[in-house]
Amino acid sequence: MAEKILVIDDEDTTVQLIALLLERRGYEVVKAFSAEDGLRKAYRHQPDLVLLDVMMPDMDGWEVCRRLRDMSDMPIIFLTAKDETADVVRGLELGADDYIAKPYDNDELVARVKAHLRRAPKQNLSEELSFNNGEFRINFMNREVRVRSELKHLTPKEFSLLSVLVRNAGRVVPRQELVTEAWGEEYGDAIDSLKLYIHYLRQKVEHDPERPDYILTSRGVGYRFVSRT
Repeated sequence: MAEKILVIDDEDTTVQLIALLLERRGYEVVKAFSAEDGLRKAYRHQPDLVLLDVMMPDMDGWEVCRRLRDMSDMPIIFLTAKDETADVVRGLELGADDYIAKPYDNDELVARVKAHLRRAPKQNLSEELSFNNGEFRINFMNREVRVRSELKHLTPKEFSLLSVLVRNAGRVVPRQELVTEAWGEEYGDAIDSLKLYIHYLRQKVEHDPERPDYILTSRGVGYRFVSRT
């Protein structure tokens, strides 16, 4: 199976050229044209390596790198025009594995990709996440949720919704995005059902569903998962 590389850059031409270069070398390429899209595709596709720009309008590459590193040890290579020593140091301190300045040499880029893939252990996203000193636990492999050590029985659709919210903890997930990420593009018109499923989830995981601690509503926008620190 071809190794999978996620390219995150808001410049369409750059993404397409890198994709063409890597696909000709036998890699599978996932394209993302914004920071938020890149994070979503990292969750969904679990790439073997990420090529990441720094300067993007919706969220800079520094923050994207931090979030990617929270979820996985996959190699991250910054590919950016910001080539000052301070920028290189910052990228590496945030957890990136390499830093390549634009304009880059195609052969060098491919060589570095190969080198990092060769050294990297094959790892997936975290199989389990825990919040509030273990009070809330979700295991993605076993599809289990425990709140205060009590196993909660969720339907597949409920678990998928909760998974997306938890993977995006702290961020408001818009309703449309939540539906399509959890249930698939074919459910894009199921937003009207979302409120009901959120109600079901709260009944199962919240101590007081009327005053939720975890699944909060952002009126007019969507929902977010909050962990107390």
